[in-house]
Amino acid sequence: MNIQVFGSKKSFDTKKAQRYFKERRVKFQFIDVREKGMSKGELESVARAAGGIEALIDAKAKDQDLVALLAHLTPDQKFDKLLENQHVLAEPVVRNGKQATVGYAPEIWKMWE
Repeated sequence: MNIQVFGSKKSFDTKKAQRYFKERRVKFQFIDVREKGMSKGELESVARAAGGIEALIDAKAKDQDLVALLAHLTPDQKFDKLLENQHVLAEPVVRNGKQATVGYAPEIWKMWE
């Protein structure tokens, strides 16, 4: 397994995801989206695995102006805007190779073990 956890240090669900993997002694890499973020290729891969770019947008993000703007853009424009503004991603995004989940999803992670 090659687990990557994308999220922010303040996100409660991201902390729960990290705890989930630590408790099971599964090595993972934590990437803070506020500091580094996902590359274009990583975001494309996660969007495909999660069922599209819409699944990655956090409707409850603090930046509601950006969330509202995203609703009116084409899929390609949404992708570019989300790549630039990863603070509106739903957290955590957990990747295992070509598989990915958005949000706290231990029932899916269990199947990866």
